[in-house]
Amino acid sequence: MTLDAFKDKHYGVKGTKSRDELDQGYENFKLGTLLYEARMEKGLTQAELAEKVGTSKSYISKIENNIKEVRISTLQKIVQLGLEGQLDFSIRL
Repeated sequence: MTLDAFKDKHYGVKGTKSRDELDQGYENFKLGTLLYEARMEKGLTQAELAEKVGTSKSYISKIENNIKEVRISTLQKIVQLGLEGQLDFSIRL
């Protein structure tokens, strides 16, 4: 069984409330994981990254652990100022 077939069976097809919630939760989890991996690659602690960006260690932790959603403007600051990287977006239809 494919992952999509599993999700269709257990959470409904795309467009249903439970499936959309599952997919959105995954995207937030993925973002936190990407930030964590980038921070590790730069050799920064959460406290060091937070200081560079002007936020708190707990806020960085909450984003990385999918406890708090991040605003796009804050995400840009984290990536550009804190990680000295570039944030890319795409839209798929």
